[in-house]
Amino acid sequence: MKILLIGARGMLGGDLQPILSAAHEVIGRDVHDLDITDPMQTGKEIRLLRPEVVINAAAFTDVDGCESQRERAFSVNADGAGHVARGCRSAGSRLIHLSTDYVFDGTSHAPYAEESSPHPLNVYGESKLRGERLIQETGGNHLILRTAWLYGRQGKNFVDTILRLASQQEELRVVDDQRGAPTFTRDLSRAIAQLLDKDVRGILHITNSGSCSWFEFTQKILETKQIPGRKNRVIPISSSQLNRPARRPASSVLDCSRFQKLTGSKMRPWDEGLRDYLLGLS
Repeated sequence: MKILLIGARGMLGGDLQPILSAAHEVIGRDVHDLDITDPMQTGKEIRLLRPEVVINAAAFTDVDGCESQRERAFSVNADGAGHVARGCRSAGSRLIHLSTDYVFDGTSHAPYAEESSPHPLNVYGESKLRGERLIQETGGNHLILRTAWLYGRQGKNFVDTILRLASQQEELRVVDDQRGAPTFTRDLSRAIAQLLDKDVRGILHITNSGSCSWFEFTQKILETKQIPGRKNRVIPISSSQLNRPARRPASSVLDCSRFQKLTGSKMRPWDEGLRDYLLGLS
């Protein structure tokens, strides 16, 4: 299968490309050679390559940065997604697009299903939701994958930030009133690989199973990867104490039961993925 991977040098793309290349022809593109905010360039590239599948993993993911750069957020996450969708429709390609748990407001006490009503709290979530809707309005063959709390070996992530801070200071203050499902990019990449030969359309939720708060996530990181000579204290705080520019949902846990029914496999628990990441395992 011929696949065009947009965002190939990003955190998810860095794992997707080698995993998919084991069985498919994967053509990687990133912002330096394909600017999805340019509709002419995007459409021309997709029509020229005519891939069977386009995976759009490109996004502006700085949640706080999106608050002060609203125009850029919508240009990449919304308009860019629409440009890719129109290019796919023109070329007859299937689109698999990555979206986020932050399209929800976090007020539900139960995990969010694919049909749950979105209500984003921040610009990042608004721009990603607009991207979803532009793809749907285009009318081509598409699959929107919502995921959450990604970490991987390519680029900055929460896990590496905690380890760096833990090596510098004894006390860490981490929010304990936001819940989600930390998801290892290699696990997500393998899940996407399972979907390539299935005619799944619409919206699908995929994360590692289980959930935790950022505080609990931090505790597990330090418990699994002990820093020699350091004994850190992790102190739970509220989101209001952290006072970040963008509001976050209190609970953005996604219901991934549809993925399990479609593939016959369940995503492994988030702490198992974290263990493998920290120990350098696959």
